[in-house]
Parts: sequence; structure tokens; C-alpha cells
Amino acid sequence: MTEEKKKIRSLEDLRKIKEKTGDLTSARSEEDKVKVIIGMGTCGIAAGAREIMNAVLKELEVRNLHNVAVETTGCIGMCQNEPLLDVIRPGEPRITYCAVTPPDVSRIVSEHIVNGRIVQDKLYGRAD
Repeated sequence: MTEEKKKIRSLEDLRKIKEKTGDLTSARSEEDKVKVIIGMGTCGIAAGAREIMNAVLKELEVRNLHNVAVETTGCIGMCQNEPLLDVIRPGEPRITYCAVTPPDVSRIVSEHIVNGRIVQDKLYGRAD
């Protein structure tokens, strides 16, 4: 039986897998990283959150940004504003961007994540 087809039958099996792969969640707990949280509930996915996730990962790769932890969350009850993308810079409040499109991602990364300037026209509650 190949390694991929082995079943986890005990806590010890799980510990061995963790040792082999390393602690992949450690990057999420680093306080000095910027966090990007994308709403990936069914409402977010239906509104295009997968495309937003792909655009974020691509933009971070193109810009060679390694101080950003990308996370997902489920529905938070703002379905009418999906896709949602939150940015949390260390020591700053959480900022929620609404109705995010793939072209918006480059601007949010450049302006907010890199330069610390909030993209005002994509904020939740913005009445334009």
C-alpha cells in the first residue's frame, strides 16, 4: 500500500503525519504578518470568492510578499456584499472590503497591504 493510501487508524498515525509535513498552521499564528481573510461560505463562493482567492494568491506571488497569511472564513451574514475580503495589518483594525472583483485585488494589495492606505471605495457601508 502506498503512503497516500494508508488510513489514519490512531492518534499516533496522525502524529507521524504531522511530523512528516511540519506544522503548516504556524504561519497563521505569527503576529507580525498581515492577514487576508476571504469569505468562502456558499454565498461568497457563488458571488466569486474562489476567483478572489486565486487573484490574491497570484498577486502575493507576483509581488513576492511572504509576510501575508491568507485565511478563509464561512458566511458572516453579509451575503448581499459578497465577495468579502478582510485585511488586518498588525496593530491596526480589521478592514472589510465588499463586492471585491479580481481587478480590485491588485489595488487592495498595493494600496492597503503594501502601503497601509485603505481603499475607500471598496469599504463596507460605503454609500456611493
